[in-house]
Amino acid sequence: MAPHPLAQQFASVAGEYERGRPECPPAVIGALAAELGVPAGAPVLDLGAGTGKLTRALRAGGYDVLAVEPLASMRELLAERLGPDRVLDGTAEQIPLADGSVAAVTVADAFHWFDQPAALAEIRRVLRTGGGLAVVTTMPDWTGVSWADELGKLMLAELKGARTKHPGFDGPPWQDAVRAADGFGEPREFRLTVSLPSSAERIADHMASTSWIAALPDDRRDGVKARIRELLAGDEVPAEMPFHYSLGLTSITS
Repeated sequence: MAPHPLAQQFASVAGEYERGRPECPPAVIGALAAELGVPAGAPVLDLGAGTGKLTRALRAGGYDVLAVEPLASMRELLAERLGPDRVLDGTAEQIPLADGSVAAVTVADAFHWFDQPAALAEIRRVLRTGGGLAVVTTMPDWTGVSWADELGKLMLAELKGARTKHPGFDGPPWQDAVRAADGFGEPREFRLTVSLPSSAERIADHMASTSWIAALPDDRRDGVKARIRELLAGDEVPAEMPFHYSLGLTSITS
């Protein structure tokens, strides 16, 4: 199954994605492992891994991690940093792993792109007895600086004007899909906030890596990116800014 049309746009912005998206902090891995009860060294699948922000943090945390990513440009960057033996071509709807092969499945900022009933059936298939799913959502907090309001308005206007609706904003919450699927327990959420390194260049790349900006015609996209850089140049960008992490968690029941 081909990725969602907007998700396919990440293929053209893999570099911006890697430079602009934050590294996943150890606190997220610690919370995820504690909440799901995943022991050190356990096999973990990072699904829809992108360039591997979460994958690398899982590896650093001592987990035997494999990454599945459908877009070649993302997969290539991930393989450079993680090793090609750890990176597989595949989708959430057709996971290239054996039944009951992993203790946990993680999905960072990608669950909304999946055909969720099909993906959850596959996730259930590859999980071991007692295994769990973590749906990680990342949200930067750029409030309190002079450019935040205008940047937010700019991004919201482009999102509303997108030709293809974004399922992360227009679709149902992930909990609904889990509750409708067979074999999963009641979903729950855990939230934490972490201060992470920031710069004007990183924020500009982060914005350029959003699917709806990447999907714009070249002239329109260049204009939006120039406007973002102009806004960021109007005031000093703090060296660190907060990111909010939501960990959606569920475990299989049978």
